Amino acid sequence: MSAATVIADDAEALAVVAELAADFRKDAAERDARRQLPHAELERLSASGLLAVTVPAQFGGPDVGAQTLAEIFRLLAAADASLAQIPQSHFVYVNVLRCQGSPRQQEFFFGEVLRGKRFGNAQSEAGTKHVQDIRTRLAQRPDGSYVLDGVKHYSTGALFADWIPVLARTEDDTLHVAYVPRDAPGLTVVDDWDGMGQRTTASGTVRLESVLVPAGRVVPHHLTFRGPQLHGAVAQLLHAAIDAGIASGALAEAVEFVRTKSRPWFESECETAAEDPLLIQRFGELAIRVRAAEALLREAARAIDAARAGLTDDSAAEASIAVATAKVTAAEAAVEVGSALFEVAGTRSALDSLGLHRHWRDARTHTLHDPTRWKVQHIGRYVLTGTRPPRHGLL
Repeated sequence: MSAATVIADDAEALAVVAELAADFRKDAAERDARRQLPHAELERLSASGLLAVTVPAQFGGPDVGAQTLAEIFRLLAAADASLAQIPQSHFVYVNVLRCQGSPRQQEFFFGEVLRGKRFGNAQSEAGTKHVQDIRTRLAQRPDGSYVLDGVKHYSTGALFADWIPVLARTEDDTLHVAYVPRDAPGLTVVDDWDGMGQRTTASGTVRLESVLVPAGRVVPHHLTFRGPQLHGAVAQLLHAAIDAGIASGALAEAVEFVRTKSRPWFESECETAAEDPLLIQRFGELAIRVRAAEALLREAARAIDAARAGLTDDSAAEASIAVATAKVTAAEAAVEVGSALFEVAGTRSALDSLGLHRHWRDARTHTLHDPTRWKVQHIGRYVLTGTRPPRHGLL
């Protein structure tokens, strides 16, 4: 891979992503249909400098705000929700380094990111009691280095990564992140993801068998949650942005289809489907859903930016609640609009060859990441009693 561009500021980042998203949209349905993994597209994404936009200015990055980062993900997801999902963990683990990385770790890894290197993800595990039951172990050796053993599932981005951050517990049961090279001996990435949606994320299995990790590649992630933090809010903001993007992408496809291909229902006595008053009503409803999701996404991003400027328990709680609100709304919008596309476009839109069903499949798959019903619970407690949300990193 050639050297990556270093983006100067928020405005350049938004211009770059708009151009890339327009190109990525062209073949998104074909990639989905064939499960053609987006290696070339990810190389372009890396070379563009977009994967380094959150690198702090002191290390040579543009350090864009949360509002810009959310819009980057929204635009990518509107074009191709699988492609947008792949770098979500990349930014999460850049943020882990911002929070808990030592100066030496930050200098090294931020340099890697500025050169276009990608972080993957080896976080979730299957068959455990719950999502926080992490059984992958990081055992320290007498010389201070570590040995990593475990099996990870839903490892989005790992297949395409240069570095795979692995979430593991040490002997005292505290959470750490080990940054492991993709080609490390004992590390195997298995491309066994067969989800009905987000087909090209390659969110398969990572096996770790006696993987040696130098001490300087391990970050004490558990310390993140001992005080006010935005780790969970930032991660969830990106998920909300992906859902909002799916909703807007599905709506745009529905509009185009009805304008150019749908026939009017004979009882409407209209010349075109776009003149049907019942379709006009439904499109108005869907547009409101999408605009609400986008507005709440922007509000949540502003809350994160504000909290960063003065991080306290109260500002962190406000940011988390704002993000939870945006995530609930965006998830609902993505599923509804992805399904309603067929309702408004008509029978022909259901042809498998058109690939319009990818929006609903992507929405239904992505919104399973974590249950929005629990976000509603935390929002309700915060509104009624002022109870701050928990610091578990998923809100």
